[in-house]
Amino acid sequence: MRGYFAVGVEGVSKARNLGAVMRTAHAFGGSFVFTVGAANRAREMFQTDTAKTTQNLPYYDWETVEDMALPRGCQIVGVELTEDAVELPSFRHPRMAAYVLGKERGDLSPAMLERCSHVVKIPTKFCVNLSVAAAIALYDRTLCLGGYPERPVMPGGPLEDKQHLWGAPKKRT
Repeated sequence: MRGYFAVGVEGVSKARNLGAVMRTAHAFGGSFVFTVGAANRAREMFQTDTAKTTQNLPYYDWETVEDMALPRGCQIVGVELTEDAVELPSFRHPRMAAYVLGKERGDLSPAMLERCSHVVKIPTKFCVNLSVAAAIALYDRTLCLGGYPERPVMPGGPLEDKQHLWGAPKKRT
């Protein structure tokens, strides 16, 4: 898969969810993780981040949205329920992206939404847990950009292309 991605949260209120988000980013092959305005929670996240993400990936902790310094060409993708958000199954993921999620009891800040190149929403009946939302978004990215073949029309896995193997020549007598 070409490109890279990062995952971060803005103003997270539950450190355990932050740890789970970081672990999920690491599991899906993230390039770095970040927080914005969540320094007080970042220290507690190690209880749930059993993969020790911050020892394996760069971790950036920015105080404000204005402090965020992302690589050139990196597009911020907000995962948020807004009126104009694109439903995730209809979204084309950028090759270079930083996915950002808001705190559990609130939304992404207006300043963060202003910085977002795209805003996507997960089409569910109600909000899902922060770490679940991160996992769904990253799974969708993996399906879209991971180089997987189209799904089969019938239930089940893809049929393997079996090439005919020719045996040794037979001699007639």
